[in-house]
Amino acid sequence: MKILIIEDEKDMRHNMQATLEKEDFLVEPVATYKEALSKIGVYDYDCILLDIGLPDGNGLEILKTLKNKGYSDSVIIVSAKDSLDDKVHGLELGADDYLPKPFHMAELNARVKAVLRRRKLDGSNLLKVANVTINIDSHQVKVNSEELELNRKEFDVLFYLCTNQNRLVSKSALAEHVWGDYIDQSDNFDFIYSQIKNLRKKLSDKNAGLEIKAIYGIGYKLLVV
Repeated sequence: MKILIIEDEKDMRHNMQATLEKEDFLVEPVATYKEALSKIGVYDYDCILLDIGLPDGNGLEILKTLKNKGYSDSVIIVSAKDSLDDKVHGLELGADDYLPKPFHMAELNARVKAVLRRRKLDGSNLLKVANVTINIDSHQVKVNSEELELNRKEFDVLFYLCTNQNRLVSKSALAEHVWGDYIDQSDNFDFIYSQIKNLRKKLSDKNAGLEIKAIYGIGYKLLVV
């Protein structure tokens, strides 16, 4: 799952990134209002951690942009501005949560996971598709009651496809969501083919009731079989 950190304080940004990467999140950090605007709307994120007091703009304007354009990214405001007015304004604009500084990194991790559960899994930490169960907290996958061993990228691919079940997912969208924005510099998607091939075999070996169908020249669609 992919997270954007918008935070101008360098040490705080690095600590947040390190904490979330330990939980196997794909994290992209930016430090300014301008950098943030270059990301949102172009790339999709499961969660955005948004500081209000940026050096070149107000973070609440970013939140307005997201919500006015109908983007579904979850947003947690992370800010030293802890007045009641700021909190209420942010939540009224559509933020999913508000975490005032200073805070423990364990609380940040818990808040992120809680928002993702609410948005993607109706409050649960489990996603069930056919006979496959995905635990987003432990990164464990089971087919029936038997564990399916996946590497991090295979897990991310499977989860992304499962949360977009029966939808056509383009190769570029899948690559960007799982591997990050640097994927724009890639000449081809051979690395995706490799991950999909391995994932298909593992699912088949466990008799999973899922099929990853290739749509020639476009992308993939996850189907229940």
